[in-house]
This record gives sequence, C-alpha cells and structure tokens, in this order.
Amino acid sequence: HVQLVESGGGSVQAGGSLRLSCKASGYNYDRNCLGWFRQAPGKEREVVAHLYVRGDETFYAVAVKGRFIISQDSTKETLYLQMNNLKPEDTAMYYCAARRVTESWISDGPKRWIVSNYDNWGQGTQVTVS
Repeated sequence: HVQLVESGGGSVQAGGSLRLSCKASGYNYDRNCLGWFRQAPGKEREVVAHLYVRGDETFYAVAVKGRFIISQDSTKETLYLQMNNLKPEDTAMYYCAARRVTESWISDGPKRWIVSNYDNWGQGTQVTVS
C-alpha cells in the first residue's frame, strides 16, 4: 500500500508555471503506475498524465500535452508534474494516485486512463490560474 502526499500547488497568472510534487512511501514503489489527476468544481476527476515507474514512456491528456511534464525520481520515491504555460482552465484540485500493477496490466494501455483503476490517492493540492 503506497501513501501519497502532494505539494506545490498555488495561485499563478496565466502563462506562469508551477511544479507539483508527490512523495510516496510504502513498499514496492517501482511496481506502481503513477498518475496526476485533476478535478475542477462541478466536473468529474480526469487523468492529466501517468507513467509506469519501471517503464520509459509518459502519457498525457490532450489538454496538457506539450505544456505539462510528468516525471519521477525512484531514489526519492517522488512523482512530479511540471506545469508550464498555465491557463485558467487548468484551475482544479490536483491529485496524485498510484496503482500497484503487473506487467500484463500495464500492457493494457486503456486501463491506465480509467480513474477508478487507481486505488491509492493523495489528499490533493489546489492550483488556481487567473
């Protein structure tokens, strides 16, 4: 079971940048699919970006591709989200989440995009863009 704590949210003007961090603790960090998600008021939670700790690829929602960068540092067991050229529509509560996975699960790409497939969640950090 992975425990997750986000930090780095805040208020920024449009065009600005923020970097979110998510410190993980628990066993088998490298056997997890890790993701960033966001939820704006009145909207459903959505996937922003995700990666498999043991893999090389990163995946992004269309709305953030080219502006956000997801990365992780295994030595620190920390997930990051670098957010550049922020827009007002990026305003939301941002969450990191994890799911311990097998190689067969991670090979099924569509599964990674389903919010309910992630079972370990942080408390969230607010991002406000004006």
